[in-house]
Amino acid sequence: MPVVPLLYKLTAFAYKDYLTFGYVRIGLREAEEMKRQYNVNVYAPTILIFKEHINKPADAIQARGMKKQVIDDFITQNKYLLAARLTSQRLFHELCPVKRSHRQRKYCVVLLTAEAAKLSKPFDAFLSFALANTKDTVRFVHVYSNRQQEFANTLVPDSDTFQGKSAVSILERRTTGGRVVYKTLEAPWTGSESDKLTLLGYLDQLRRDPALLSSEAVLPDLTDELAPIFLLRWFYSASDYISDCWDSIFHNNWREMMPLLSLVFSALFILFGTVIVQAFSDSNDERESNPPDKEEAHEKAGKTEPSFAKENSSRIPKKGFVEVTELTDVTYTSNLVRLRPGHMNVVLILSNSTKTSLLQKFALEVYTFTGSSCLHFSFLSLDKHREWLEYLLEFAQDAAPIPNQYDKHFMERDYTGYVLALNGHKKYFCLFKPQKAVEEEEALGSCSDLDSSLHLGDSRGKSSCGLGPRPIKGKLSKLSLWMERLLEGSLQRFYIPSWPELD
Repeated sequence: MPVVPLLYKLTAFAYKDYLTFGYVRIGLREAEEMKRQYNVNVYAPTILIFKEHINKPADAIQARGMKKQVIDDFITQNKYLLAARLTSQRLFHELCPVKRSHRQRKYCVVLLTAEAAKLSKPFDAFLSFALANTKDTVRFVHVYSNRQQEFANTLVPDSDTFQGKSAVSILERRTTGGRVVYKTLEAPWTGSESDKLTLLGYLDQLRRDPALLSSEAVLPDLTDELAPIFLLRWFYSASDYISDCWDSIFHNNWREMMPLLSLVFSALFILFGTVIVQAFSDSNDERESNPPDKEEAHEKAGKTEPSFAKENSSRIPKKGFVEVTELTDVTYTSNLVRLRPGHMNVVLILSNSTKTSLLQKFALEVYTFTGSSCLHFSFLSLDKHREWLEYLLEFAQDAAPIPNQYDKHFMERDYTGYVLALNGHKKYFCLFKPQKAVEEEEALGSCSDLDSSLHLGDSRGKSSCGLGPRPIKGKLSKLSLWMERLLEGSLQRFYIPSWPELD
């Protein structure tokens, strides 16, 4: 095939840390020599694995319909060299795993040699010995003693006998912390036939008696010899990324690049559009927060109520007025029942006679809180919806007890000045009870005296209990402090099963 199969590409990517992959198209004239040398069948895909020797493959597989599982099993069985070099601690863990049970013993035969002596007779003899004694319980590896000095000094005895020469040790890992039991050949490894017979005798004896490994030590971690410097890794990654971008832009078909370009330009359009809309909305908010009559409103507020503008408030009102809507059966669903999560409706209770004075005072108290978009302000007429209010107050533990229908003052109880903060989504409310002024308390005292003489008539009692405008405004004197606690979340909450209908 002229194109590399995708299955082979995926396999090469999965095992790129262990093997190097190549591809040969059999139909080409340049591949004739390789086909004859390795006796490759041209009518079926063939995978050859080469290890230390390139004149003969270590293993081969040939099949017409080659499956992924077959390829993975084949690669896994030939993932390492016959005598692999230990270059990192991770590779040491994979080649020489820790003993898990007596039946799963794994022995490692380690050749400790100098780097310059790899192509010499001792290494070739060790490699041929490993090729002739391939078993599942024994793994052959080698280490450059000049690169892993601490590792080599732990296994080789400190004597002049092994100075500058190769040595062979048989070890078994016991724990992941580095504890091993080992046996080092008494004489240096020269690759002679006597050395091979001695090593073969140790391996045969080890199958019958594991106690042959009499020495014990804790091996230090191997130094990662192939780890690149940070700057080199960053440079390689950057160069690969730049080359991929260059190929994608100048060598690929423009029709293939159109979806990517469309996505990039769409994202840029949405980003700049959002920034422009946000900039216009901020400028409109600044204009609305500075109306022409703003100075006059501040002067009037300063004369009537000093707490209208708080200097230490962090909430800046976005408008020069307070928008207060009436809570009726028309606005009840949108302003309370289906209120968005996180939003609250602050409702003032008033009557027809106290509507003007209470609304003015309510607007002055809550003006500094209008900067919050989660707060909505409304008022409820006590003359129209008294039953709805008394139903809610039954769930308030701290509220005044609701009189029954036989109470003579059932329709005279004054709820004007009450403020309810209603959370429509979570079905709870917070209650503000008005603070009674001194004049109101004296008036209530005179009303209690009249209650003892009912023969004077209801009309006289009502006329003597009338409240002037000053006590009515005094009811909301501490509403701003209550609003602060409402935003802090420190007020008591009264939960209800469902919102009643507002008739």
